[in-house]
Amino acid sequence: MPVDPQPQAVLTPLTESAVFLTLTVAEGGEQTVRDLLPELGGLVRSVGFRLPDEGLTCVLGIGSDLWDRTFDGPRPTALHPFVEVTGARHHAPSTPGDLFLHVRAQRLYPCFDLARLIHDRIGGAVEVVDEVHGFRYFDRRDLLGFVDGTENPVGDDAAAAVLIGDEDPDFAGGSYVMTQKYLHDLTGWQAQSVEAQERAVGRRQLDNVELDEATQPPDSHVALTTIVEQDGTEREILRDNMPFGSIARGEYGTYFIGYAADPDVPERMLRRMFVGEPVGSTDRLLEFSTAVTGGLFFVPPAAMLDDPPPARTDAAAEEATPARSDLGIGDLRTAR
Repeated sequence: MPVDPQPQAVLTPLTESAVFLTLTVAEGGEQTVRDLLPELGGLVRSVGFRLPDEGLTCVLGIGSDLWDRTFDGPRPTALHPFVEVTGARHHAPSTPGDLFLHVRAQRLYPCFDLARLIHDRIGGAVEVVDEVHGFRYFDRRDLLGFVDGTENPVGDDAAAAVLIGDEDPDFAGGSYVMTQKYLHDLTGWQAQSVEAQERAVGRRQLDNVELDEATQPPDSHVALTTIVEQDGTEREILRDNMPFGSIARGEYGTYFIGYAADPDVPERMLRRMFVGEPVGSTDRLLEFSTAVTGGLFFVPPAAMLDDPPPARTDAAAEEATPARSDLGIGDLRTAR
């Protein structure tokens, strides 16, 4: 019986600390990044072996443009650049990013040390365009005061929601990860009554219970990010959001990170949040939270890190399909 492809550590339980690194890769640096892939596990072990109780992991994601510049042969079917979403009042931008690292542990310093080692290994080929140090806040609440990640799938449901299967057999065991950094207007948020905050989120603040159908506003965050198909099937993603902040810069926010077997699911969530369903009925949280980054990456299965796809040759690069960053959402549905 064939062995199921093993994923990277995307199903790891939520931790207390994380470092999120988004990097761009300079032209000519593709081979340096490709050489990193089979070394990544050893770098994780070099730090984690000394700290067995920390649960140190690292998930690596590859952006669409970097994939086309680096690898020959098949490409992940649903991989494409992050599609910005522009509504009448709110905007989810697409920002630069070729490589993404999600480093997790119970304490921050193992995350920092591993991220430093990885950067030292490829530093000449990359530029860090975004670095966020996330922390777990009180009883898994975000800086807005509400518990985050309550509806994450678990067990087999999580694997089904997150891992690519027979629909793209060359990349089975892989996943996609969408990232966004949101900055909060805490002053404006804290000026709202608890009841107004609860209607914006769609949950009671104290006990984390979802508002019932009679009181759940259709433009609450919970309502708009719940995707239910016509047959009643709910489409899920796995979130590992974390708060972050800088007192010096006056920045307080949430780093959204969502893993999915099909990026169409979080993309639909974003359209509902930023454009509205119906159009104009946008997420109430966006009155106080502004998206400032947006990225989409393919997360290869573990075996593909150990044995990466063939390197892109000059001849193959000339024949490669141009990057699709100029496509709109409707165009992506057609291209895929």
